[in-house]
Amino acid sequence: MSLRINSVAPDFSADTTHGTIDFHDWIDDSWAILFSHPKDFTPVCTTELGAVARLKSEFDKRGCKVIGLSVDPVESHARWAMDIEATQGAAVNYPIIGDTRLEVAKLYDMPPDEAGDTSEGRTPADNATVRSVFLIGPDKKIKAMFAYPMASGRNFDEILRLLDSLQLTAWHPVATPANWKQGDDVIIVTSVSDEQAKQRFPKGFHAITPYLRLTPQP
Repeated sequence: MSLRINSVAPDFSADTTHGTIDFHDWIDDSWAILFSHPKDFTPVCTTELGAVARLKSEFDKRGCKVIGLSVDPVESHARWAMDIEATQGAAVNYPIIGDTRLEVAKLYDMPPDEAGDTSEGRTPADNATVRSVFLIGPDKKIKAMFAYPMASGRNFDEILRLLDSLQLTAWHPVATPANWKQGDDVIIVTSVSDEQAKQRFPKGFHAITPYLRLTPQP
């Protein structure tokens, strides 16, 4: 199944470190981030899970739930969580999916079909493509997605920045320019005329070109 931006995020039931969940029901009317890992007790992923634990209050402020996935069993995740807390200084405070049959990973088009149907005997290199991030809206549609190689740790400050942009542009007819961060000027989308922009953005706007109009963040 090929997933794209605005595809409905595939629903599933799975065991997690917080009990069994039905994914769409778990999301409810929140935003959600699903981020995956090729194997428990891997070094880069250990730092990533700790980074998300430290940032969880920031995701909470934005009404966004976070959930991890690794292809090992939930019991293994629980043991790994002890290492994460000891080495990263933060307890894992969100659920991690146990995907021992690679069902969720395949549903989200991460490993190839020929990957088999069990995590047993598989190495991190066998699961190298299970390194994806999906940002999902309250409508259960994928708003952004990307994948990282095993040797490069993900930047969760950037994921927060992207979430801020997605939420802002969901509510206002604006787009965010390169390297935008909270509080910076934004771009008025081209479907909004100048006359409409004057009414919609009372702080005014600066037209650099007819199609590039900047306004303070609403």
